[in-house]
Amino acid sequence: MKTILVTGASGNLGKDVVEHLHQQGYHVLATFSSDRDIKLFNHLPNVWSFVVNVLDETSVTVFMADIAHTDLRAAVLLVGSFAIGTMQKTDTQLLQKMIDLNFMSAFNLVKPLMTRFEQQGDGQFILIGARPTLNATEGRGVFAYALSKALIFELAKLINAEGKSHHTTATVVVPSTIDTPANRSAMPDANPEHWVPTEKIADLISFLVSDTGRMTRETVVKLYNRA
Repeated sequence: MKTILVTGASGNLGKDVVEHLHQQGYHVLATFSSDRDIKLFNHLPNVWSFVVNVLDETSVTVFMADIAHTDLRAAVLLVGSFAIGTMQKTDTQLLQKMIDLNFMSAFNLVKPLMTRFEQQGDGQFILIGARPTLNATEGRGVFAYALSKALIFELAKLINAEGKSHHTTATVVVPSTIDTPANRSAMPDANPEHWVPTEKIADLISFLVSDTGRMTRETVVKLYNRA
């Protein structure tokens, strides 16, 4: 049974992704930032839960040792955060926070996993991009967020370039507005039917890690619905 890593497992998207992959018959390694949610998936027998500070290299190194025995074939890296603000309203503290949460949270896992995937001869990364990075008109109002997410697209390109020799790939999933309770509260006048449900993103990720999905290369998937 293939094993898939999911970071940010306690988030709205993370919970659906973990449950969906479990239903599809995968072993899932779910990570949390604290032990507050460590029992979230106790009802799912093939989900193993870990507390990992993905912003700390030492914590990640310990985690990598803990899962060394698993048949890990893919990593779905979902940790991230959002912030509004134009360039003029963005200070270095906010920019660094967005880079840490949206890029370093992925890079700290990608770096050791690239070595592991090279040794085993294959591997796969699923990363989450952002439409404001691809659309400067949207991005100018969320400057730090858009800039930090731009690093994810570049990371995917470099993974794909380096991974060609050992069948390691990266796919970037780009949703528009995700239908979450927080977004419904923040935008009460919007029509959430135009947004992207978390379960649909989970469906897409499940396809991408399937035998057919793993054949895709240098893929950016825009999941916008009608938003």
